[in-house]
Amino acid sequence: MSVKEDIPAIFLEKISPRGLEAIQKTKDFVHNYCLPADHIYHEQLSTDPKLRWSSIPPVMEKLKKKAKELGLWNMFLSKHYKEGPQYTNLEYGLMARYLGRSYTAPEATNTAAPDTGNMELLAKYGNPYHKSKYLQPLLDGEIRSAFLMTEKGTSSSNALNISCSAIKNSRGNYVVNGLKWFASGAGDPRCSVWLVMCKTDDNSKNPYRNHTVLVLDAKRALASGKAKLVRPLHVIGYDDAPHGHCEIEFNDYEVPSDEMANVVLAGVGRGFELIQSRLGPGRIHHCMRAIGVGEFALLRVAHRANNRMIFGKPMKERESFLNKFAQSRIDIQRCLLLVLNAAHKIDISDAKSAQKEIAMAKIETPRTISEILDWGIQVFGAEGVSQDTELARMYAHNRTLRIADGPDEAHLAQLARNEAKRFDEIEKFFASYEGNRAKVNKL
Repeated sequence: MSVKEDIPAIFLEKISPRGLEAIQKTKDFVHNYCLPADHIYHEQLSTDPKLRWSSIPPVMEKLKKKAKELGLWNMFLSKHYKEGPQYTNLEYGLMARYLGRSYTAPEATNTAAPDTGNMELLAKYGNPYHKSKYLQPLLDGEIRSAFLMTEKGTSSSNALNISCSAIKNSRGNYVVNGLKWFASGAGDPRCSVWLVMCKTDDNSKNPYRNHTVLVLDAKRALASGKAKLVRPLHVIGYDDAPHGHCEIEFNDYEVPSDEMANVVLAGVGRGFELIQSRLGPGRIHHCMRAIGVGEFALLRVAHRANNRMIFGKPMKERESFLNKFAQSRIDIQRCLLLVLNAAHKIDISDAKSAQKEIAMAKIETPRTISEILDWGIQVFGAEGVSQDTELARMYAHNRTLRIADGPDEAHLAQLARNEAKRFDEIEKFFASYEGNRAKVNKL
């Protein structure tokens, strides 16, 4: 089926012929290669604890080779970056919708988090050294990366609370101390670079200049013994090996002298600015993949309904089932419009200007898709919570999106505060409304 039928009419005319072709290729690649490969990937993943975190299922490299042949590579790098294929955020968002249906598809096309956000930061702020040593191998899919921000025992949704310190010693080298966790991607044996949010100052007059992003050679840091990968954290029971969401401890890790010239990304004190830049488009990518998850869940549910008898009657003929299915379609379409609107707003202005639209999409999409996944699990019964369907794993991953990149409550509170600023305008509106009514009465 042509992707034109999947794209809301209001956005169809805004997509270039080249973008439309790439969206169709993405859909076909996911359906023909990635979805069948998902089962193979998990079969190839070792259950031996030693090998589970040191080897990559071979099917992944085969998928990456095919994706490159099709030109489906690094699509997330928008028109603002010369290093990528320069699709719009709207066009890539529609590709991510299909990528989200498959576990393997994001990595197969080199569009997996956290590498996408890290590559954007390195492309936008990195110096020639960063781009040569880390960005190009990341763009080529040769290495992986991790972003170390979240801290144990710290309300990390407010970046000003980040306390992992980087203080210069008598030799002029940064010494890093602190405990990071949920560092996605840090367990991967190919992970070669960490972008670490650190507190480098304690300026109370301008707390937004207290933090800096350091670019650390991950393998060198671990080899020192002063940076330790403590453990992979499970997400609702899933360890996501070999990718992982890891706890990492810095205990007087001194950045080597030969790295000091290039250890700071963009500049000292610009950490808060950088993470805001990183998270804007990333939230849209997460939401578009979540929509793909919801759509695939409905495919699974429909297949179940076609083949399930309930008290002598096919499930697909049950009115309660059909009503819920139809409502789920409406709910997904609502989220799709919110996300595409945010993506388009970024394209025509920037992420800062689209703050309200991004917040709305980020709040509404993960919780809506979680509700749909929960219903899908219920439709399958005991099978739904087992490894025999994708639904349980999808639910675990999607549930984290209500916490990752800022919890629902933080986005909702910010959105509410911004909307409240307009209340005075509402008073003016109703004042003019009363005045205009008087004018109409005199006509």
